[in-house]
Amino acid sequence: MKFFPNEIQRLLKPLALVTTIAASAISSSGVYAHHAFSAEFDANQPIELTGVVTKLELVNPHSWLYFDVKKADGKVENWGFEFGAPFSLKQKGLTKASLPIGTQVTLKGYRAKNGLNFGYAVTATLADGRVFTTGGAPDAPASQQKSSAAKP
Repeated sequence: MKFFPNEIQRLLKPLALVTTIAASAISSSGVYAHHAFSAEFDANQPIELTGVVTKLELVNPHSWLYFDVKKADGKVENWGFEFGAPFSLKQKGLTKASLPIGTQVTLKGYRAKNGLNFGYAVTATLADGRVFTTGGAPDAPASQQKSSAAKP
């Protein structure tokens, strides 16, 4: 009878390993989840800003564009706008070469709920007239519903 318990132990070791790996994978699945548009941005606060690109981060799950916006009083504010995923942007023709530092760009989108200098971009218009769809959140408004955009 001594053979039987050792045989069970030998068979259970791989099963224990598979169970541990599966449990780890299931418990870490929340790491890949990300926020919805409505969690951070306000669909009732459309915004349109023009400025000069200071940084473009093409990273997953959301890319970010930062740009300097000159206010009416002459002060310059740096704003950050969330874009869609890099692959989605590339499919729409937008790459890092499209928005180098120093490029003038006009963004239309929605302001962050917290009132800070952040937003969600729906479109980016370059000085040469090219327009890119930049959003990627499934629950984001597809276009701005109000014609008068909020000012910073």
